[in-house]
Amino acid sequence: MKMPLPSAAQAKDQAKRLRTKMTEDGAPVGHAKSLEFVAHQHGFRDWNTMIAAIGNGPPKNWAIGDKVGGTYLSQPFTGHVVSVSIIRPGWFRLELHLDEPVDVVSSDGFSNFRSRIRGVIGPKGHSLEKTSDGQAHLQIDLR
Repeated sequence: MKMPLPSAAQAKDQAKRLRTKMTEDGAPVGHAKSLEFVAHQHGFRDWNTMIAAIGNGPPKNWAIGDKVGGTYLSQPFTGHVVSVSIIRPGWFRLELHLDEPVDVVSSDGFSNFRSRIRGVIGPKGHSLEKTSDGQAHLQIDLR
């Protein structure tokens, strides 16, 4: 199975994580070299060729009716966009209708199922708000 290409922002984030890890492991690399490594991992000759293939523009604009998947409060979901508005370039307020309701309570004592959720997501596909364990409240799998 072929993995989908990351967005430009996701690829840059991968390069940053790679650079940090290699520095921790005692083999520091520069910014440009880490970008080249990421391009090679995705089967491209170099960074410029990869960016040309995936585009360096803003992320996809969402549209009503789009099928989406991801996690909400660490619970996996699939659903459809029912409302979308642009907050600023790359940032969207989405309202989603879920195919199956998700339980947003982690307690065994009771449940609270939601079939409609709202959130603001950024260029990397997740909200700024985080749960107590550091996970984004809303994470949309980007195509």
